[in-house]
Amino acid sequence: MSSFFEIEFLDSKPQKGRTKFGGQPNWLTTPEWPISKETGNPMRFICQVDLTEIGYAENSSKFAYLFMTDEDEYVDGTWEADGGENAIILQPGENQVKTQNLEKGPSLYKMVKKLFKKKLVPQDFECAVKLTEKKEIIDYESDELDIRNKFNGEPVFIQGDEYPSNDKWNLLIQLDATNVPFYVNFGDAGVGYGFINETKNKAKFIWQCM
Repeated sequence: MSSFFEIEFLDSKPQKGRTKFGGQPNWLTTPEWPISKETGNPMRFICQVDLTEIGYAENSSKFAYLFMTDEDEYVDGTWEADGGENAIILQPGENQVKTQNLEKGPSLYKMVKKLFKKKLVPQDFECAVKLTEKKEIIDYESDELDIRNKFNGEPVFIQGDEYPSNDKWNLLIQLDATNVPFYVNFGDAGVGYGFINETKNKAKFIWQCM
């Protein structure tokens, strides 16, 4: 039976160099900010993962950084593993996507009410997380999907099994866009899935929606 680390989003600022969502990445080596294939702009930073916190202490890569294109104008392909509109950067590692040496760039936000404003407005978002290790128990006969925000474990797909390629992939992160304290566009009630390959030197991301 496999285990996973359930993610609890905390109402507190993260310590530098720890797993977190939003803010700016704490680069372990030289900054490698991925660039949108379509627009040429920096992708939006979603989170950084201290891999040693989730069972990868012996791995050569110590940090993973998740990014996805998110701009005012719609950009297609953010759901595809190789569409050039999302990336998981491993450090140290040999990343295959186009990047720039940028320490800072677009990051997470949440939509909030502001005085004298009729519409919700974006506000920068950053938070620490609490990770709780749990045993993975999936009831395949249940009609309801148990979709959690988690690191590791088994992916709970909402549109059928889908991996980045025919290689062996393990779940690295699963994010339910309907159950996070920030805005992220995975389509209609979407779920994002990050994977790391069996040799732990390559990571990719996809999302599915209802």
